[in-house]
Amino acid sequence: MIALGSSTHPAWFATSGQHLGALLSDHLHCERKAAENAMSLVRRYPNQAAFVEALTRLAHEETSHLVQVAAIMNERGLVVRSDGPNRYARALLAQMRGNEPERRVDALLCAALIEARSHERLSLLARGFQQRGDQQLADFYAALGDAEERHAEIYVSLAKDAAPTAAVDDRLAELVEREAEILAALPHGPRIH
Repeated sequence: MIALGSSTHPAWFATSGQHLGALLSDHLHCERKAAENAMSLVRRYPNQAAFVEALTRLAHEETSHLVQVAAIMNERGLVVRSDGPNRYARALLAQMRGNEPERRVDALLCAALIEARSHERLSLLARGFQQRGDQQLADFYAALGDAEERHAEIYVSLAKDAAPTAAVDDRLAELVEREAEILAALPHGPRIH
């Protein structure tokens, strides 16, 4: 598991839990973007069968999460809202280097960090909803949190297939530090990131 450089502030759940429609809508869009990102990487780097298989399976799982979020929203009478800009992801992706093979490694490590932060946040949602007595959302977020952790590990493993382990570990350490700075600069709101 990636050791994040910071922990989410406790105020994040208090804010997010009060605006369930906005939170679930943002989560739905996050799952869509995660599936799209995995498929974009397949399109960009199609030449290795194991790489393509790992990312298409990951995209399939992200799409199934999207369907699950949509079903929960429908059950609760919540309408999906328009997607807004994700300042967190944009700032993190802006750290990517431009030349290959560094760009590929950075794309994979940025995806890994997003998944690792998702794991942390979904785990916080699971605990928070458990305390509120919403067992459906507690169980849902516990299961999805575990999946996000696994996805982060897949992305790091794929990065280590693309470059020497020491170089990947060094770059990951740099990006972990930058990710914590990006997160600290953002307000608490009903968003996964």
